[in-house]
Amino acid sequence: MNLQLAGQRVLVTGASQGIGEGLAEVFAEEGAHLHLVARSADKLERLAERLRAAHGVEVVTQQADIAAPGAVQAIADAAGDIDVLVNNAGAIPGGDLWQVEAAAWRDGWDVKVFGYIDLCRAIYPGMKARGRGVILNNIGNGGENFDARYIAGSTGNAALMAFTRALGGRSLDDGIRVVGINPGPVATDRIVKVMKSRAQELHGDESRYRELLAAYPLGRPAHIREVADLFAFLASPRSAYTSGVICTVDGGLTSRRSI
Repeated sequence: MNLQLAGQRVLVTGASQGIGEGLAEVFAEEGAHLHLVARSADKLERLAERLRAAHGVEVVTQQADIAAPGAVQAIADAAGDIDVLVNNAGAIPGGDLWQVEAAAWRDGWDVKVFGYIDLCRAIYPGMKARGRGVILNNIGNGGENFDARYIAGSTGNAALMAFTRALGGRSLDDGIRVVGINPGPVATDRIVKVMKSRAQELHGDESRYRELLAAYPLGRPAHIREVADLFAFLASPRSAYTSGVICTVDGGLTSRRSI
């Protein structure tokens, strides 16, 4: 299927590793030109060199901490006229209400929750002026599955889900689509770290984290490309009537609720 993304200009935050790296890869494969943002300049440039060589696309990198004063506007200014914004930066810390101290809670939300909101605020007017654009928010199924052990993340993700629906419910009037994607567990370094912590908590042995991973659908977390490919489709004109919704990709975990 031709996703008609060739020549589109795509801004991806948190692009240096994990899902962000996978997003950069899939958009480059589709012929999109990239503006990649992350805190690690070295990782970004290595990725950019690989994508330029493999796919012949333009790749601009920008080192930035989205929570730093002035960073959001600097990103918007440097990216210029873009067709697709992918908000992907940030990981909210795990833990219960007493384990996540106030400062850590605020730091996590400054990057992910307010980072997404502020970058939408900065990018949206330009898209509106051109009469077209797509905003994709990588949120996470913790916003649907409230977890006391991930209370800052569950709360933040739920807020971003509401924000995405509210903004995307009206955005097609301006020619813009706004969509949220809720991945479940994905095979990244972060999920290994989280599950090792859970294994230590449950079994007193972090090396047993693979037993926890085996409980997922198909006995594994999602592969990065199983998530990243969905972003590419949702960004494309093939999905032109999709806005103001959340697409969950978690192997059915959210639907396994029972009484």
